[in-house]
Parts: sequence; C-alpha cells; structure tokens
Amino acid sequence: MALFKKRTVGKPGEWFYCLEHKKVEEGPECPAKDRFGPYTSRQEAQHAMETAQERNLEWETDPKWHDRVDPDENAGG
Repeated sequence: MALFKKRTVGKPGEWFYCLEHKKVEEGPECPAKDRFGPYTSRQEAQHAMETAQERNLEWETDPKWHDRVDPDENAGG
C-alpha cells in the first residue's frame, strides 16, 4: 500500500476540458497538465478551446505586448 496517494485536485461541480481526450469532465479526471479549467458550467468548458483561441488572438494583437520599433533603426542598413 502506498503511503501517499496521488490524486487529482478539484471539487465536484467544477468543469474542466481535457486536452488529451478532447472532452469535458466534471471534477478533474485527468492530470492538471492535460486540462483547462476549472469552469463554472459544462457549456463554458465545452467552449474552452474557442475561448483560448480568442484570448490568444487578443494577446497577439495587443500593442502593449509588442516591442515598439524605432523607425530610424529600420531606415539605415
């Protein structure tokens, strides 16, 4: 018998999206490294990948997160 039992962390009623199995789970079934969440509803977890894509696009187009290029540096050669 193992002294310490390895288990996933979370509470029933929390929803997760498993990246490994591409499915929604109530309470964590898979390791944290393989899931998004927790979400407050099943529907929110079902749209996890869409939400991630939207957030990635926002980040990629946010001027605060990109270095500003000095026009004089590119003019020379």
